[in-house]
Amino acid sequence: MIWQTECTLSLLARHYRTLFRTCARYSALDVGKKLHASIVTTGLVTCQNTFLRNAILHMYAACGSVLYARKVFDEIPLSYKDTVDWTTLMGCYAHGGFPLDGLNLFVHMKKSDVLIDEYTMVVVFLASAKMGCEQFGVQGHGCMVKMGFSSSIKACNAVMDMYVKCGLIDKTRRIFSEMGEKSIVSWTVVLGGVVKWEGFENARLLFDKMPERNEVAWTVMIAAYIENGLTKEAFGLLREMLFESGFELNFVTLSSLLSACAQSGNVLVGKWVHVYALKMIEHEIDIVVATTLINMYAKCGRIDDAFRVFLVMPRRNVITWNAMLSGLAMQGKGDMVLDLFGQMIREVKPDDVTFTAILSACSHSGLVDQGRHFFYSLESTYGIKPSIEHYSCVVDLLGRAGYLEEAESIIRGMTIPPNEVVLGSLLGSCSVHKNLELGECLIKELVQMYPDNTKYHVLLSNMYSLAGKNDKANSIRVVLRSRGVRKVPGISSIYVGGQIHCFSAGDKLHLQSQEIYMMLDEMIRKIRLAGYAPDTACQKFSGSNDGDYYGYGQEEKEQALFSHSEKLAVCFGLISTQAGMPIYIFKNLRICQDCHSAMKIVSKVYNREIVIRDRNRFHRFKLGSCSCFDYW
Repeated sequence: MIWQTECTLSLLARHYRTLFRTCARYSALDVGKKLHASIVTTGLVTCQNTFLRNAILHMYAACGSVLYARKVFDEIPLSYKDTVDWTTLMGCYAHGGFPLDGLNLFVHMKKSDVLIDEYTMVVVFLASAKMGCEQFGVQGHGCMVKMGFSSSIKACNAVMDMYVKCGLIDKTRRIFSEMGEKSIVSWTVVLGGVVKWEGFENARLLFDKMPERNEVAWTVMIAAYIENGLTKEAFGLLREMLFESGFELNFVTLSSLLSACAQSGNVLVGKWVHVYALKMIEHEIDIVVATTLINMYAKCGRIDDAFRVFLVMPRRNVITWNAMLSGLAMQGKGDMVLDLFGQMIREVKPDDVTFTAILSACSHSGLVDQGRHFFYSLESTYGIKPSIEHYSCVVDLLGRAGYLEEAESIIRGMTIPPNEVVLGSLLGSCSVHKNLELGECLIKELVQMYPDNTKYHVLLSNMYSLAGKNDKANSIRVVLRSRGVRKVPGISSIYVGGQIHCFSAGDKLHLQSQEIYMMLDEMIRKIRLAGYAPDTACQKFSGSNDGDYYGYGQEEKEQALFSHSEKLAVCFGLISTQAGMPIYIFKNLRICQDCHSAMKIVSKVYNREIVIRDRNRFHRFKLGSCSCFDYW
């Protein structure tokens, strides 16, 4: 009878172990919790089948439940914890956003004399990469060598990936060259690192040397061409991948290419990927691909296309809703964001990213009261503790509207230390509203926090200049130039004929420079007749050593304004595209006041819709007005 009972318990434990493995495979956390509760109440977990606790641990780890995984781990007697248990919990920490806890667990594991294998080292490098801390990674590399795992392809691939993410491409290349046997993953890891840190030209040389290529390698190389504006080359590789090498684009590849399109503003390739997805996928488009499509169209300025994709989706998760809300926020469509949020909460539960999008939308649209309401009710109504992003958005919202004291009060009452984004946002508002006293206080805090970051000195110099205090402005300027400070140059890009064309201020390197500047002269003459007056106050300290802007005459200052990168890009668009076609421009910095005023008049004089994506948002100029209503 006792023997039969033990057999029954053993069979039941094996049955539960199988169920836990199934829950782990499908990330069915809720089902796993119920099974766990069931075996606790029946007393099955207390039997000598300790492998059942191991299965429970792995289930929680696979589902990303760090707290439950740790609790079960601590309940397993030390003598029954094996290498897999320790490594599993380390991986759970690393994937769950707690890489330092994972590395601390590794130290404890070594002190406990637990056997370390190559999979443990892979997790160590994963945690180091997540932290972006080369010190941990280098120590882990030394540990890997001492324990004799230098011949392990998996461990070498992981340490190379860690060095890539820490920006140490030379060490990555050295390990790669010293490897005896290399897998396709080894080549692909190095390829990704070369693309990121050495450029697509060196990456192409490596790509051509690869003995074989997988979908990841093809995707990395094609995405590099897209991000560098080389559309024809990207399409050439796509044809080679699909028709000569016999690969197909899966949802991961499609999403990667769409992300590259979103980053570069290349809607041409993005539309091709969209059509490919519709033709090749038998049923509905994967929710991840559809969400990335929304993000791509939104960031390329095609918000209507993004919304059409959103509307036809049969299923939407919180990430999908967030992508749509964020896209609308960048377009300054605050009212639409708030209306859509009302629909969202009937389908899915909003998260912290949702409210970042909502607060950003309120900031870009001047919806101060609505923004205040959401911020102050975040924790009480939605159970979400304000993050640094939420604080940054609400400070920006209040600062833009002139509520500097309220914005400062929120910063002083933050439950987490303010970072440079939060303080810098209020400093920018001080510049707009000419509050030098508060601006000087913020500068002191920022300099203490980030002594090597001189951009705040630049902003204070500009504030002094605009306030007519040129002596103070010049004293800061002298110090900055003595330190070799240069402002990040403004770059504006535009797609014409499937290729990207980039311009910087005063740029004369383009093959059509002569025609561009002829168009510029004509454009300036026409918009002046229509009421444009150059705003030379926008020409602030640049950090350049090429002359002294403060010594310029009025005419020289105006000429410097006329050759801003976005003005050159729009002139190229006017001479290179058909009349009436919209012009899309992408800029890496915030558009200045003078260019913003000029673009409104250009859109009216030439009857062109001009869409500019700057660092913060979209500006859609049409018939003499901008979608931001001059609020940005």
